[in-house]
Amino acid sequence: MFSDTYFSSTDVSMMHQALDLAALGRFSTSPNPRVGCVIAHGRQIVGQGFHVKAGEPHAEVHALHQAGEMAQGATAFVTLEPCSHYGRTPPCADALLRSGITRVVAAMRDPNPLVAGKGLALLEVAGIKTECGLLENKARELNRGFLSRIERRRPFVRLKCAVSLDGKTALSDGSSFWITGEEARADVQVLRAESCAVLTGIGTVLADNPQLNVRDFPTLRQPARIVLDSRLRLPPYSYLVTDGQSPTYIATLERDEDKLRPYREHANIRILMPSEMADGKIDLHHLMRLLADEGFGEIMVEAGSKLTSAFLTEDLADEIVLYRSPKILGIGKDLLSLPENRAALTDPPLWTPVSSEILEHDIKTVFRKNDNVF
Repeated sequence: MFSDTYFSSTDVSMMHQALDLAALGRFSTSPNPRVGCVIAHGRQIVGQGFHVKAGEPHAEVHALHQAGEMAQGATAFVTLEPCSHYGRTPPCADALLRSGITRVVAAMRDPNPLVAGKGLALLEVAGIKTECGLLENKARELNRGFLSRIERRRPFVRLKCAVSLDGKTALSDGSSFWITGEEARADVQVLRAESCAVLTGIGTVLADNPQLNVRDFPTLRQPARIVLDSRLRLPPYSYLVTDGQSPTYIATLERDEDKLRPYREHANIRILMPSEMADGKIDLHHLMRLLADEGFGEIMVEAGSKLTSAFLTEDLADEIVLYRSPKILGIGKDLLSLPENRAALTDPPLWTPVSSEILEHDIKTVFRKNDNVF
């Protein structure tokens, strides 16, 4: 049904611009995908827009409003298949039909079962030429959280780690302020804002009373916070309870309603009840399904060595962002606490570095799993 045709250099240029527009919504669209749209006659752009926030008009609507009558006979370049169902906003496919657009090029199909090819099919039946697959890999990367939630029923998980040159995350007494410099710490706040939520363990909360928020960029969104707290020990005075900046989700194995009630009654707290593993720990796989059901597409883990290691052991980590400081700490806490001999030295690496940059005096390296699908 959908043409697998040659895309011109103009097509490629227009879709790149649509992807750049989509990226402008990276701090605000979840649980919706990040989508951009460009409407053009050849190289003349007559309308453009991006989806800003769930519940607000989609990218196509913004672009069509800007284009007005100039949409007649134009091509719409959209980074995700136009929706065909009524949600909080009307179907974008219907808006494109009414506009006089004669061609729609989508970077990728929408995996949401409510759409899943139906939007493009609706346009095709109406006589609009539809093509799909232009810069699909870039579109998938942009919406990895949305796609992970829909296709795998779990969030895309990023592990954030900061270590000294000799691989330590803290001094032996637990002190870790500050291993990295200001530029690296500011970069972490941007990563938090891109994430739907930041996840940590109760040990980190009890030791550091972290805020896990975005402080230096007040215009960016505040991520939700998730605390793995199997025995329900989160102090009522902790920042994650009292700051009110965003909800705090407690994942707990506690089932006593008398103990749960004070937390349930707190306006800033949500309770999650994942399954318990045979070893008495929280089932991370079940927790990830619960978080996906809550609409979380991208999770950043900022935790101690045990929880960070657990995500690696359970094969639930998709990306590692490692900040390495030139400081040498000597005796201290290690980044990971993994079983011995997890891999032979002759085995191929499971992770590949995809980018590296210098931030002040620190080095930031991003690693992806070799079987990454985004």
